[in-house]
Amino acid sequence: MNRVMNVSRPAQGAAACAVVVLLAACASTPAVIPSEKIAVARAEVQRAEQSGAPELAPLQMAAARDKLASAERAEAHHDNLPATDLAEQANVDALLAEASAQEQRSLKAESDFDASMQALRQETLRNSPPTQ
Repeated sequence: MNRVMNVSRPAQGAAACAVVVLLAACASTPAVIPSEKIAVARAEVQRAEQSGAPELAPLQMAAARDKLASAERAEAHHDNLPATDLAEQANVDALLAEASAQEQRSLKAESDFDASMQALRQETLRNSPPTQ
């Protein structure tokens, strides 16, 4: 069962045009610009620092700072792909540090609330008349 597909000339032309368009689209993809990614990462690191992450999530914050510094060094050496990758990783690490700091604050607020409720219960029991 050897069948040969008969494709009309217009269909072949259309397929060839589609291939050319795809190749042109790939070729026109802009080069990776690490400076934009680094700027975003730098802003996120600063935001995490202002949120208390250095005290509440020091490991994640250190990772974000280290990767940001590495991204800046890679950019200075015109290593665009590593610079972009490191900037993206620094951004994610800074987001994680900020989220971890928020989690720590939430856990502290929960603990404080529980302690206040316990103190209130004890005060209520102390001031209520005994039931007979």
